[in-house]
Order: sequence, then C-alpha cells, then structure tokens
Amino acid sequence: MFKHKPIYLAAVVLGLSGITACSSEVQNTVKIDTPTESNQVKAYAKFVPERRDDFAWENDKVAFRVYGPAAPLAGHASGVDAWLKKVDYSIIDKWYDMHFSGQSYHEDRGEGYDPYHTGISRGVGGSAVWINETPYYGHNFTHYEIHENNSDEVKFTLFYKFETPIGMVEEVKKVSLALGSRMYNVHSTFYLNGTPASIPIAIGIATHDEKAAVYKNQQKGWIAAWEEIDNQGLGTAAVIAPDKVGNIIHTPSEKKDESHIWLITQSSAEGELNYQAGFAWEGDREITTVDQWKKYLNSLED
Repeated sequence: MFKHKPIYLAAVVLGLSGITACSSEVQNTVKIDTPTESNQVKAYAKFVPERRDDFAWENDKVAFRVYGPAAPLAGHASGVDAWLKKVDYSIIDKWYDMHFSGQSYHEDRGEGYDPYHTGISRGVGGSAVWINETPYYGHNFTHYEIHENNSDEVKFTLFYKFETPIGMVEEVKKVSLALGSRMYNVHSTFYLNGTPASIPIAIGIATHDEKAAVYKNQQKGWIAAWEEIDNQGLGTAAVIAPDKVGNIIHTPSEKKDESHIWLITQSSAEGELNYQAGFAWEGDREITTVDQWKKYLNSLED
C-alpha cells in the first residue's frame, strides 16, 4: 500500500503466478526488430520480464510504461510513465534492445527518449482510492492479460490489489490505445473486499514537484499539466465524462513525487469507472504549446 505519505509494505502477491499463466501472451508477440518489422506502424504492448517486469504500450504518437511485480518497492509504484517518441513506427522492442545492449533510452538518438520521471507519483493518469483527502494505491500490477496486439488498436488488462483504510481493494484495469490517439482509454472495475463497489477514486497527473503548471476544465472533464523537459514542452492530462467529476484538487507538496492535480470521482455501484489519459510532446512537432494542448483536450469526446 502507498498513501500520500508513502508507507512501503510488502508487495501483494495475488496473481503473481499469473505472470507465468500469461506468458503465452509474451510468446505470441511479434519477433523483435526484424528488418521487415523495425519500421512497422502499429498499436503494440509488451511484457518485459528481463527489465523487472515492465509493461509498455504504444501507438504511432505516444508510448507508456508501468512497473511490474519485480520492480523494487522503494521508488516505484503503479503510476504511468511516458515515453516521448517522435516517429510513428514502433519503438518499444528497439529501445529495450538498446537498453539490454548498454545504450540508454534516456538519451534521444533521433526517435525520442524517456526523460519523464514517474517514481511513486501517479505519472500520466494513474488512479488511487481517495479517502480523507489522501490517495491510496498499489505497488505495481500483479499480473496482466493481452487481448489484442500488433494491429490498429492494442487492448490489455492489468490487475492490482492493495490495502486501504476501508479494506482490501482490487482494480481490474482494462486499457486500450488506438492508432492516431494521444490518449489511452481505461475501463476499470474496483472491488472492495472481493465485491464490486462504489469507491471514491482520484485520477492523478504528476506536476514533478511543481515544475509543471496545472490547468483544468471541469465543464469538459479534464485536468492537465504543462512543463518543460530539456527545453521542450510536455503536456499531460486525464479526462472523464464531465458529469462524473466530483472535484478537482491541486496538491502541491514539499515531498518528492507527491505533487499532483487530481480528478476526484466515484466508481459506479458495479465498481466501474471510465477515463482517458495521455500526453503531447513538443519534440514530435504536432502540439507545441499549452494552448494547443488545451484545444486538443477540449476537442475530445466524453
């Protein structure tokens, strides 16, 4: 369990065997970086046990990563990392291959890079249970399933389980990302002590210790941040249906990784919650200003 004042506990091991059970999903993915596939435009997801159980996904515009069960408790949680790409073809396999050969994907070699710090923050749209103005969230996913891959849309499910003051919470997070979109879609079901439940939920956008300026449009249902990383603008955001917005809260903090802007909402009586999250990076030369980012968010359908 983590809370706004992080307390590190042992990782919940429910479903760790699911990593093995789901290994066929890894085995069925495309071969890595062959000459005919190295420049393929596709929506793609990959489990990477060689890199502490990372799970990464991408399309032609954006890429994301979450940490898996093998990631250390200290300094890692279930927030969503952003990989900034400036090419439309798939880069996940290539960047991991570079990493394993000793070349860092934290350096831009012409395709983009990963300068985004997630740590224990919510990153780009991580969720949390919201109790007494405090977010509670799991360490990392316990297991996963890939449903569609290597096509126009990737679909997968991540499973989380963690203790909160109201009991044991499980989140079954179904995620999809289609070609052409900057936003991944989430359909989550929350369980409290094993039963689907209406639970107060916060969706967070990290402000990187207030280096980012924050923005909101409650009528359109979005929160956003805009910052500069290596002298290039980066916009991040989360969006839900406007009638599902309970509150929007900005929580600056002197503690590392704990500053966020939050969308406060509630899962349905069946435990369900839908939202989107994503980013735009000046380096890909499509959305280069905060005004353009806000215009993009205002154009999204509920």
